[in-house]
Amino acid sequence: MGGLRELAAPFVVTGPSGVAVRDRLKHLTAEDEEVLRLVGDHLGALASRDPKARCAAGLEHDTDQWAERKRTLTEESSSRWAGSITKATHDQWALARRGQLAHIQNLEAGVATITHRLSLPVGEKGSKKVPGGYHTRHEWFAKTRRLHLLEDRLEAARADREAGVVHVVRGGKRLLNTRHHLDAAELTQEQWRTRWQAGRRFLKADGESGKAFGNETIRVAPDGQVFLKLPAPLAHLANAPHGRYALASRVAFAHRGEQWRDRVTANRAVAYRIHEDVLRRRWYLTASWTIPPVQTVPLAAARTNGLVGVDTNADHLAAWRLDPHGNPVGHPLRFGYDLTGTAQHRDAQVRHALIRLLHWAKRHGLAIAVEDLDFQTEKTREKHGRRKKFRNLISGMPVSRLRARLVSMAAELGITIVAVDPAYTSKWGAQHWQKPFSTSNRKTTRHDPAAVAIGRRALGHPIRRRTAPPPHDQSDRAGHRTVQAEPVAPGREGNRPRIPGPRTRSVRARCGVNAVDQDTQHRSGRPAEHEFWQQDSLPLSL
Repeated sequence: MGGLRELAAPFVVTGPSGVAVRDRLKHLTAEDEEVLRLVGDHLGALASRDPKARCAAGLEHDTDQWAERKRTLTEESSSRWAGSITKATHDQWALARRGQLAHIQNLEAGVATITHRLSLPVGEKGSKKVPGGYHTRHEWFAKTRRLHLLEDRLEAARADREAGVVHVVRGGKRLLNTRHHLDAAELTQEQWRTRWQAGRRFLKADGESGKAFGNETIRVAPDGQVFLKLPAPLAHLANAPHGRYALASRVAFAHRGEQWRDRVTANRAVAYRIHEDVLRRRWYLTASWTIPPVQTVPLAAARTNGLVGVDTNADHLAAWRLDPHGNPVGHPLRFGYDLTGTAQHRDAQVRHALIRLLHWAKRHGLAIAVEDLDFQTEKTREKHGRRKKFRNLISGMPVSRLRARLVSMAAELGITIVAVDPAYTSKWGAQHWQKPFSTSNRKTTRHDPAAVAIGRRALGHPIRRRTAPPPHDQSDRAGHRTVQAEPVAPGREGNRPRIPGPRTRSVRARCGVNAVDQDTQHRSGRPAEHEFWQQDSLPLSL
């Protein structure tokens, strides 16, 4: 047991802190689309220059430099557009810094793993926790070259972080690299250019409470009318008072429409973003706002009626209901999804599986227990070596997206989410629960026992089952009852009654050792091996 790591305690996951809804801008005229593109391109050019100034300041950036950048942008747009651009730049810089740190940690893990494996003799076998040496001399030589490459990348990344330098590509690094592989992407240069320009446009504005309809830059009235504040160089395109442009389209948010309407009517802050979907040739408006943190229930209250243990896998969610004492109830459930195809298809599959799980839990009034998974340190090829299939498996699991969607969707239905430490759940679940649940008519996989293990850990019970007693024809060896006695049940650890008289040819009456009396039960003191048992009198009334 010395090699096992310490397990973290289960906890109730907090709800989302914001809301975002989207609707399509229908019936836009050609003039509307032209104005949106002109405004987006102009603000996008300003938003592309601002990160350069922010990165040049590095770690010495202060509020005075922020104000100076905002004044420079205000001359070519407006004060509020400049505020939105500078805030977006700061958010992007902070995100890039976090990604830079994760990249450094990934490189450090790869360097440490290669260094360790190179220090071992060629062909030496490893264990489950520590990898062994490389298989051949050729592989060993190739890894020495890769080690030098990773060390150079690590040194450069550390130098950038110490200097406060980040590398950001507006429009997306993946789309930028696609420019060099147009044939593989099945795109023409014009099609790529259209996507690139759409990705670099800037048409988003932060909300401001107390102002008309909660936003002075992109204003949406309660009836759905959209007004756009034009930058100073494009003010001549205005078709509404005060330098604004009114779109011919009206929005009506089907999801959370009443909440949005209540906010804009009360002039509470709402942020908006307008973007173009080039593939579908459509324009969309996204509204977002913050919400007060949802009051989470105590962990003891979430355990009151039992819960549903859920094991996340590459193609399905394995679930099993447990009562408050950790006993599996009913049959295991499986909610499948297909992660092939486009990103929209994968996202729809995940949402469909989650909504079925949540509706089932809602009908039974149960909380949901999930693993607090993080595969970022597990995806490196240096750790798993040639196990490409396993690396692809864990890389394809939508852990982050599934967790984020589960928390937000559960908050809407009032379902509590309990997160547990994922250590050893699959291994111990298969060890203690797979065989008891397997019958001649049903072959239980490792995923269903893992769901039981997750649920028991969330309930505060150990994963292991107590060993079942021997057959009753060997009753002098039969032990105490199996696992699932309630912790407060009286006599759950007591001796079985012994019937007076000879039991076997070798054991006298009222003698012998009961299985419950063994030292392995972790009781203080020595067990009482020879005690006289007498039946208690039955109560006269029940």
